[in-house]
Amino acid sequence: MSVGAVSRSAYQIATEFEHAPLAYALSAVAALVYAFITYTLVRGGETARKAALVCCAAELVGVLTVGTWTLADPSAFPDATVWSDYGMGYLFIPVLLPVTGILWLRKARR
Repeated sequence: MSVGAVSRSAYQIATEFEHAPLAYALSAVAALVYAFITYTLVRGGETARKAALVCCAAELVGVLTVGTWTLADPSAFPDATVWSDYGMGYLFIPVLLPVTGILWLRKARR
């Protein structure tokens, strides 16, 4: 997910940013959050686990906020973000990943 989101947002920002700056900026934020969560999970340790938990929660808030926003006001997003329609363009993985991550990280604490 990290590689796909980073690649997509980098391409969109480089080639079409003026078309949908909010959507492409949000996709870049999602990509950075995915990459950071991946890094913390690989790094390991209690501090990294806590950082990943915070990022998963922030990711979930982002998905729910932007997902609802894209449904309530589709004109605000002339192009889709990773979080649009709760991640429908990514088979809802953007909404499932943070939930799964939170559950796994909470279990790993024990």
